[in-house]
Amino acid sequence: MIFGALYFILVFLAMGLGAFYIIDKSGLGDPLQVVNGIMIYYLVVDLYIRYALQKMPIMNIRPLLYLPFRKGQVVQYSLGKTLFSFFNLAHAFFFVPFSIILLIEGYDPAGVVGWHLGIFALIFTNNFLNIIMNNKDSVFYPVIVVLVGLGVLQYYGWFDITLYTVHLFDALYNQPIYALLPWGLLIFMIYAAFHYFKKHMYLDGGLATKQSVAKTEDYAWLSRFGNLGIFLQNDIKLIKRNKRSRTTVIVSVLFLFYGLLFFTGSLEVYENPVWQIFAGIFVSGGFLFTFGQYVPSWDSSYYPLMMSQNIQYKEYLNSKWYLVIIATLLSTLVSAFYLYFGWEAYLAILVGAIYNMGVNSYLVLWGGAYIKTPIDLTSNKNAFGDKQAFNTKTLLLTVPKLLLPLVVYALGHYLVNPTVGYAMVALSGIIGFAFKDAVFRKIEKIYKKEKYKTLLAYKQKT
Repeated sequence: MIFGALYFILVFLAMGLGAFYIIDKSGLGDPLQVVNGIMIYYLVVDLYIRYALQKMPIMNIRPLLYLPFRKGQVVQYSLGKTLFSFFNLAHAFFFVPFSIILLIEGYDPAGVVGWHLGIFALIFTNNFLNIIMNNKDSVFYPVIVVLVGLGVLQYYGWFDITLYTVHLFDALYNQPIYALLPWGLLIFMIYAAFHYFKKHMYLDGGLATKQSVAKTEDYAWLSRFGNLGIFLQNDIKLIKRNKRSRTTVIVSVLFLFYGLLFFTGSLEVYENPVWQIFAGIFVSGGFLFTFGQYVPSWDSSYYPLMMSQNIQYKEYLNSKWYLVIIATLLSTLVSAFYLYFGWEAYLAILVGAIYNMGVNSYLVLWGGAYIKTPIDLTSNKNAFGDKQAFNTKTLLLTVPKLLLPLVVYALGHYLVNPTVGYAMVALSGIIGFAFKDAVFRKIEKIYKKEKYKTLLAYKQKT
């Protein structure tokens, strides 16, 4: 997580220092207006990433209700902690350098300050909007539907929202007094979030156990696969019913767009052809990495009960394997839009998917045996990662997951030609399929060896 934070800090800093001159040199127009044109999407992506990854303010307030604290004080403290979130502070590494360069290049100081303050008010508005969205799906889904609809309309050229929003952001510079409007919106969102949590902070309602009508879901068509089908039914229900697992699906969708950094030529450092395989691995393997690496932690709440039954580890692992294979296939099909950037871009994703299914699918299950972190399915805590998930064995397994396909492709690419490089990576995945039974026997032995350590770990509270 620390390395990830440092990576994004460096990316934001590089963008903040270089964006003005890159835009100016490319002849796209006034750099400030270009940035203002895409600002609406910047804020939308920020909100989406926050929803998937940002840790929500969680406090055990039951003991506090008996102490001489006003409810408002507890809510203020809890919401106040989110102001210092990395998801807020990281933006400063882009906007502060960019604003300084605007001043150096002769832009009006009052306008730059007004624009800067207005943008940051909108970023912090996203912070409080996300808090409400995480607790009210009735807010999240309509917002997402509207934003996706606007994106589709612009993609097909039917309606371009940036032609209108650019004037709103330009106004922050042209008339700095307009910066008060975003701050007014921020105050309103703080007020809304404060009153929402304060309203639900009482024992007889807000903290009471919710009663709801039980729903049954019948996946009878999976029953034909025997015990494998039963495990698949449980996994599908787990993903649909629990907040943490649904967040994992959202995070895996984000991986689909990771390739834009590599295939669009937006970052010069990624123009090396070897990096395209790296992108292909991640684009097709989003669900594989985010879900697969926490097998069997997804079942930690009832893992002791499951281990007391007459269950074969091979059947259990086989169901998880099929789940990540199906998700990888779906990701590969959905990512067909990368054909827009050329057949080589999609070919990298295709061979990356084959490698994921034939090699990485085993490695994530293997690594899962050493990750003994119980998962709270009702919370988004540590949705992006957990420090307990990193140890020597899981780090060593990262080498064949990410570095080996790059080495294999590089050998074929530079010794013969790119086509041979792609073929060698795909062949590695195909060979992995051929040795599935042998690999599963090895993984099964590891799970049996780690069984009692895992059971003990799941009894610990985090």
